[in-house]
Amino acid sequence: MADIKYDIVEEVGVVSESSTGWTKELNLISWNNREAKYDLRDWAPDHAKMGKGITLSIDELRQLKNLLNNMDI
Repeated sequence: MADIKYDIVEEVGVVSESSTGWTKELNLISWNNREAKYDLRDWAPDHAKMGKGITLSIDELRQLKNLLNNMDI
């Protein structure tokens, strides 16, 4: 399997932290030297390991924000 390169351009914030120290984070990340996208996933404390996650363009992130604002939570 090819190496996946990533560059965390901006650490937006931590959503939660598990008892093992892993954190669910929203970050702006450039994957394989491509345009940076917003990314939500679990990270090890040193960012050396990661879990599965999702990436969103700025338009998708705005749409998600609108959907969440319309929820009754």
